[in-house]
Amino acid sequence: MSRVWIAVSVYVLVAIIRKRLKLEASLYTLLQIISVTMFEKLPLLSALSLEANTSADDTSAKQLSLLGF
Repeated sequence: MSRVWIAVSVYVLVAIIRKRLKLEASLYTLLQIISVTMFEKLPLLSALSLEANTSADDTSAKQLSLLGF
């Protein structure tokens, strides 16, 4: 039962952060960013702003091509 309360608390805290920082990203996206950067020594605001600065070109450059296509 306590896991449910922890999950609800985290969801509400992220919703508050999203509203106060006026972020356009969805709550799901913010939770994903936080889960990835949780153990990095990186301020939360800069981690969230990194998400806004990445583009599709950056992600496609990091992906390997399949069979040379």
